[in-house]
Amino acid sequence: MRIFLVLAMLLFTLEAKSLFSNGDQANNAKYINALKDLVISTQKTRGLTNSYLNGNESALLLIHGNRKSMKNAIGEMEALPLSSNPIIRDRATSVSRALIKLNNKAFKMEPSLAFSGYTEQIEQILMLAQTVSKQGSDGLNPLGKEASVIMMEVILPLTEQIGKMRGMGSGIIAKGKITKEQKVVMGAMLSEIDELKSKLQIEMKVAMSKYSETYDSSINNYLSSASKDISTYEGLTKTKVISGGAGLDSSEYFEQGTDIISTLISIFNLNNKAIVKDSEGWL
Repeated sequence: MRIFLVLAMLLFTLEAKSLFSNGDQANNAKYINALKDLVISTQKTRGLTNSYLNGNESALLLIHGNRKSMKNAIGEMEALPLSSNPIIRDRATSVSRALIKLNNKAFKMEPSLAFSGYTEQIEQILMLAQTVSKQGSDGLNPLGKEASVIMMEVILPLTEQIGKMRGMGSGIIAKGKITKEQKVVMGAMLSEIDELKSKLQIEMKVAMSKYSETYDSSINNYLSSASKDISTYEGLTKTKVISGGAGLDSSEYFEQGTDIISTLISIFNLNNKAIVKDSEGWL
């Protein structure tokens, strides 16, 4: 009887954790973490540059700090094994070169053109993220595959929509007026945010129910906060920013968006923590 109990316990622990460690999954986790840092620092650079070019001179020092963070993230990506994949390497190199070129000329551009330029490169980074979730998924465990898709194809795109709204909205507030084109663009952002917000909640609940022993329980609080805070930010954007931003402070609006992105990144990081934990195995 005692032998059967021992075997049952062993089977349970093996089910909760793989027998063998997965080095590929651990290295992928490092790469996607660096890629996340590149997305976030580029988003901040875009929004701060837009605010600066619209008259907010206090944003200048922060711009230089985030440009340095962009450079550091790219360097880390280039040093990891996943960069040996030719498709991933070529796309990452293309993004890196384009960002260097854009940073060198951004202060001489019109605000809308600089904003569009950074947005285009972030879209390229997100395409790289999708490539990573597919090209780099062959050696991953089931949890690694599912969590990577959520991180690369839901969380990062959601931070991008919040980042675009944050950047464009802070520029509108700094300038004190909004164009018809900007109203249309902001409306499209709000629609995309709603869809991704719902998708995040649904897919995370499924993953957490399947791999509950691997996920940190604090992720529930972050998911709840993200849903609530995004809804509040959307409401502020609909009622105040789209009417021209009167009575709002550009920096405060920017920081409010930053706080939401920070919450989303906490969810991203807890997924990455789960991937690393799942990669360790027993041997």
